[in-house]
Amino acid sequence: MPDWQKSSYCGQGESCVHVAAEDTAVLLMESADPSGVVLRMPKTEFAGLLADIKAGAPAPTAPDGTVRLGPVTTTTDKWRAFQEGVRAGEFDHVVDTPHATAT
Repeated sequence: MPDWQKSSYCGQGESCVHVAAEDTAVLLMESADPSGVVLRMPKTEFAGLLADIKAGAPAPTAPDGTVRLGPVTTTTDKWRAFQEGVRAGEFDHVVDTPHATAT
C-alpha cells in the first residue's frame, strides 16, 4: 500500500491532493474522489511538474473551474494547497534519487 503524503498547507482532516512514490513512478490522487482515481506518472514527469509549479505555471484549470491533472480532478483551493507545498519543497524527496558513492 502506498505511503500517501499531502501538503502541510492542506488543513488537518481535509481532503487534498495526495502524492506517493514508487520505485520509478509517482502516484497522485484527490482524497475526496469517491472513484479512487489515481494518476501514475514517471518520476521525471513529476519532477517537471514540480519545476513548472515552482516557476509559477498556472493551474491546469478546466472550463468548469475544476483543476484537472490527467484523470485527477480537484478544486482550485486544494490545488493551491498542493502548490504551496511544492514551493516549500515538501515533495522534492519524491523525485530525489540517492547519488551513488565511489567505493
